[in-house]
Amino acid sequence: MAKAQSRFICQACAAAYGKWSGRCEQCGEWNTIAEEAAPQATPGGLGRGRAGRSLDFVGLKGTSEPAPRRCSGISEFDRVCGGGLVDGSAILIGGDPGIGKSTLLLQAVAALAGRPDQNRDAAALCAYITGEESVDQIRLRADRMGLADCQVKLAAATSVRDIAASLDHAEGPRVVVIDSIQTMYVDTLESAPGTVSQLRAGAQELIRLAKRRGFTLLLVGHVTKEGLSAGPKVLEHMVDTVLTFEGERGHQFRILRATKNRFGPTDEIGVFEMTDTGLAEVPNPSALFLAERRGNVSGSAVFAGIEGSRPVLVEVQALVSASSLATPRRAVVGWDSGRLAMVLAVLEARCGVALTGQEVYLNVAGGLRIGEPAADLAVAAALISAACDRPVPENCVIFGELGLSGEVRAVSQAEARLKEAAKLGFGRALMPPRRKRRGKTAGTEIDAREIGHLQDLVSLLSPAARPVKSQAER
Repeated sequence: MAKAQSRFICQACAAAYGKWSGRCEQCGEWNTIAEEAAPQATPGGLGRGRAGRSLDFVGLKGTSEPAPRRCSGISEFDRVCGGGLVDGSAILIGGDPGIGKSTLLLQAVAALAGRPDQNRDAAALCAYITGEESVDQIRLRADRMGLADCQVKLAAATSVRDIAASLDHAEGPRVVVIDSIQTMYVDTLESAPGTVSQLRAGAQELIRLAKRRGFTLLLVGHVTKEGLSAGPKVLEHMVDTVLTFEGERGHQFRILRATKNRFGPTDEIGVFEMTDTGLAEVPNPSALFLAERRGNVSGSAVFAGIEGSRPVLVEVQALVSASSLATPRRAVVGWDSGRLAMVLAVLEARCGVALTGQEVYLNVAGGLRIGEPAADLAVAAALISAACDRPVPENCVIFGELGLSGEVRAVSQAEARLKEAAKLGFGRALMPPRRKRRGKTAGTEIDAREIGHLQDLVSLLSPAARPVKSQAER
């Protein structure tokens, strides 16, 4: 009897090895290589198989109509999906344990399925298949959220073969939730559920079935300690949309962000608030993020940002204090620590603001994580305000990108940022010079002051500060 062959696969990047080792040479991760059974090779490969059929090529311009959208009624969820769910699409939703992924999807399919007294023409047959919880646990959650009357079909299963047999018919559901893909297994593979081979094979089988039958597939995915979707990157390439559910467990705000979307814009966000009865929509996140802001306090600046196509105003807080350590602390929450180091270096080298021996703490209030460079000027304003113990001008929003020479560079969608600030009652703005001077924004009364160099911001917040001398002047 021939000995069964095996191979060793990295569970982080799917690299294959002939023997086990403690560290993957491809991605550098430790203790991620596991033994899996090698797939059976087809004798002769493609050369002895059946003859392939000729493909029918078509032109770019066609007569088919755009894919229709299926709206769930949860506007924040539909917004992140690009306007609703598309039939035949596959969506991967990842997030930390306990962040609310199952709660959000249960609310979405309950809204799609509707209640018995609602119009069935607008409802869709929805199925919720769980591999981590029992049906009774899902029912308890639905009862707590007031969704027990919704026409959602529940099932507890982990076999991909059984799930495919239940969904592969003409009268099948239109929306299917798999919670989670890491618990599913394909019985033709000898590896354990959650391995790279099982993830790839199970997701491929379910996605192929969804596109053939035309139903929307929602996959719940676990995340690693680094916050990335567990399993190989190929899983994210296989699906049409990748959504990330962000937030802190001790904080009531949750951010649903689209990192990939074939049917809509990327980096779009939806804001939710965790309540006793589930997730509640936040239609105006700027007002919510600034609800607890205290004016006339040093170290605080309001940043006018853009998340996807939505302008969002958040508070950036900074604290600067003396340190007795040889290497002062630099703590950042909600922003890139590398950009903070750059802003500190520019402040000291170009503006003469000495923060080398100071401890610096930076926080983005509300639990939102900022990734765009337009926050550089707001972070610098908060740091200068904290260092000089002088508050930023009242009712003022700030945005702009910093260069290494201290210049303030223009950012995109400046008019949308100013309109959002005016809607919330802000009357002043510190911003980079506009390429086309148009005066005040149409429909607003914001006094926009253009900042060309970081030294101008230092002089505004700390009039007693002296400009740093250049090498020639020294």
